[in-house]
Amino acid sequence: MAGSRRRPGSDRRPLAYSAVAVILVGLVLVSLRFVPGSPLRPTAGSHSPAAGARSASPSTDRNTRPSPSPSPSLEPLPFAAQDLSDLDITGWYSWSVLDKRTGKIIGSKNMNETSTTASMIKSWIVADYLRRAADAGQTPSDAKLDDATQIIRDSDNTRAEQFYNSVGRSASIKRLIQMCGLTDSKVASDGGWSRTQLSPRDTARLGLCIDDGRAAGPKWTKWLLNEMRQVRGVGDFGIRKAFPAKVQKTIAIKNGWIDRQKEQEMHINCLAIGDTWTMGVMVRYPINMGYDYGMKNCEKITEALLRDAT
Repeated sequence: MAGSRRRPGSDRRPLAYSAVAVILVGLVLVSLRFVPGSPLRPTAGSHSPAAGARSASPSTDRNTRPSPSPSPSLEPLPFAAQDLSDLDITGWYSWSVLDKRTGKIIGSKNMNETSTTASMIKSWIVADYLRRAADAGQTPSDAKLDDATQIIRDSDNTRAEQFYNSVGRSASIKRLIQMCGLTDSKVASDGGWSRTQLSPRDTARLGLCIDDGRAAGPKWTKWLLNEMRQVRGVGDFGIRKAFPAKVQKTIAIKNGWIDRQKEQEMHINCLAIGDTWTMGVMVRYPINMGYDYGMKNCEKITEALLRDAT
């Protein structure tokens, strides 16, 4: 039956015809996508490459891009940087104000010069004690908290010395300088807390360090600031006295005052923490002029800075 045999490969012809037909139909469908009015033509907003190219065109981008919102302006501080050389003040004085919102510092030309802190440093000593206790998983007893209250509100020297010993004395001041980012200050040569050297610029930085929680830690910061708002008696003078009575209650303070017999000078220092600012003022003058002169000058310098503030 040789005459009835198929030629090799003759059984593949129907498959070849089918493949050609599929290709032709595909070409027709693709061409219809570009015929106006065709149901297969891509519509605006489709995810085809052509539509994507249109949506990224410069003209469309300019028309649809939202306008940037202006940055909100900050409320100005109640202080204005100015020259206070016209103030009638005997001796050395210096000041600094730090904006808590921006970190910007303004101050006198000599705001980096240091003076002995006296009791002003007690704010750090108490903060250091409280933070270290919390870090060790300890809660100070009611008696210890009462001691801390008397150190802050009444500036008790005996209790301050006890706390200073418990936090390692000069090691505590070294922590202050490192943790609070102080650049001008140093430990006292005799290691005592009263002769710690701080500048007004670093005093303002200490205020920020207390306010933002680095000094006393998250557990005790609110408690410490509340104590500093309740400073009373002879220690209640200086910066916040330049503000109206209602505002004074909101300002946390810790001041220092001492007669330096060796130098025959009075050293008066003021630290204050307001709602948007912290401030340091320091004065030194002849010892025979008494405490009240320096205490009033802390207030006088503050009033002068508030005088023309915008």
